[in-house]
Amino acid sequence: MSERARIARLEAQLGGAAPGVRLGIGDDAAVLDPDLVWTVDAQVEGTHFDLRWVGWEDIGWRSFMAASSDLAAMGAAPVAALSSLVLAPSFDDDALDAFARGQAAAARAVGAPVVGGNLARGTETSITTTLLGRAAQPVLRSGARPGDGVWLAGAVGLAAAGLGLLMQDARVQDASIAMCLAAWRRPNALLAQGRALGGVASAAIDVSDGLGHDAAQLAEASEVALVLDARLLAALSPAALVAAARRLGRAALDLALEGGEDYALLATSASALPGFTRIGVVEPFAGSRLFIEDEEGKKPHVARGFDHFPVLEDAVL
Repeated sequence: MSERARIARLEAQLGGAAPGVRLGIGDDAAVLDPDLVWTVDAQVEGTHFDLRWVGWEDIGWRSFMAASSDLAAMGAAPVAALSSLVLAPSFDDDALDAFARGQAAAARAVGAPVVGGNLARGTETSITTTLLGRAAQPVLRSGARPGDGVWLAGAVGLAAAGLGLLMQDARVQDASIAMCLAAWRRPNALLAQGRALGGVASAAIDVSDGLGHDAAQLAEASEVALVLDARLLAALSPAALVAAARRLGRAALDLALEGGEDYALLATSASALPGFTRIGVVEPFAGSRLFIEDEEGKKPHVARGFDHFPVLEDAVL
C-alpha cells in the first residue's frame, strides 16, 4: 500500500468522533475544541536526512520547521512544542548540543517553546516534533470549489535541487548553489502567510512531498481537479532553480512539481491571498485530480512526489 492508503487504513481503525475533536486524521493537523490545532512530524536518519550532507544543528532546525509548516497550512499560530528523541549509539553529547541549538533557534523563530518531550535509545536516530497551535478558523484541505483560483506562497523545487547537488557532491561555488543548499538545510515555515488564509482560503496544504503530489492530495480531499499553469510556474522559478536544474540535467518545472521539503503553501480561494501568487484554477473532477496546462493545452499529470511507501498505482488520483 502507498503512504496515503496506509493512512486511510489507520484512520478506519483509529479515527472517529470524540468529545472535543473537531477534525481528526487526514489533514495537515487535527483540530480540537475550542480552537486548538495539533500536529506531529518525524525525521528519521537514513530516510529524511543523511549526515554526509547535513549537520545536527541544521537537523534540529529542519525537524522543527517541518512540523511548523503543518500549522501554517491550517492558518494556525504556534503555541508550544514537544520534542521526542530516539538516539542511536553514535549520537554523542556534542551532537545533542548541536541538535538542541538548531531546535531552539527554530522554536524562537516560530514563537513556540519546547515544553517537554521524551528521550530513548534505539538503533537509529529519529526526531518526533509535536506542535500545538491555535486557529479560530482552521483551513482544511477539503473546501476547494470549482472556479476558485489556485495560489502558491514560497518557492518550490529549490530544496530538491539542493539535495540533488549534495548527492552530486557539489561544493558551494556560487550564490545559486548556496541558495539551493540553504533551502534544503534551513527551510522556513510560512506562518505569516498561513495566518492570512483564515476566513479567506477555501482549502490549503503545505508542500512537503512535492507540489504535484500535494496538489493532488488537496484535490482528492476536495473532490475536485486542480489545473496548474506551467507558464505561471516558470515565471515564479528563481534563477537559482534554473541554474541548478541545468547542472542536474533536469527541467526546472520537474523539480518544482516533484521536489519535496520546500514547505511552501498551496491554497485555493475565490479572491487574492496576501503573500500568494495565482498559479492555476480549480475545476470539477474529470478523470484526473491534477492537470498541467501549457502552450500545447491541458494534460492530466501523474502526481509524483515523495511517498514513504511507493507503489506502482501511485499516479492518477
